[in-house]
Amino acid sequence: MARLFSFNDLSTVGKYLGQAARQMVGVPDYATYVRHRRITHPGLPIMTELEFFRNRQDARYGAGRSGGCC
Repeated sequence: MARLFSFNDLSTVGKYLGQAARQMVGVPDYATYVRHRRITHPGLPIMTELEFFRNRQDARYGAGRSGGCC
């Protein structure tokens, strides 16, 4: 009997499901950012994963806000 899925297929599906879930809750994908920078902007600096996370967090919630809704 032939296998329907290989481990590689399941791994790929899991990767894409995880990426989709992060995007749905507003968490951008660092690997996608790095790939984009290397292809589209070669030679320019690439943020570390922590810098990227803070950058995206600041962009979403506003840098320097004191908290609360207003």
